[in-house]
Amino acid sequence: MLYAGAMPDLFFSADSARIDRERVHHWLSDLSYWARGRPRAVQDAAIDGSRNYGVYDEAGAQVGYARVVTDGATFAWLCDVFVDPDRRGEGIGKLLVGGVVADLEPLQLKRTALAT
Repeated sequence: MLYAGAMPDLFFSADSARIDRERVHHWLSDLSYWARGRPRAVQDAAIDGSRNYGVYDEAGAQVGYARVVTDGATFAWLCDVFVDPDRRGEGIGKLLVGGVVADLEPLQLKRTALAT
């Protein structure tokens, strides 16, 4: 699923195969407060067990990441939302979350949670 939103130089994707696992691991294990020190194997397992989302620039470089843990029927937890620190303030987070919400909409979940 590609979701263009209102940013022609950026695009959203729900394709887990596009995730830059090395970059996401660096962002979360080195730069986030909630996953600092998370081992790469744990991050890879989290990616493998989740719905994954990314925002990419025109060159295909990943500039944002989020994942959702869900039962696919009643509940979803939006987590590990991260935007490249060098690209913050450009609306990437809005594009990312908008794409996630659009992707989950067909599931008709009763609740989607994000804890910050």
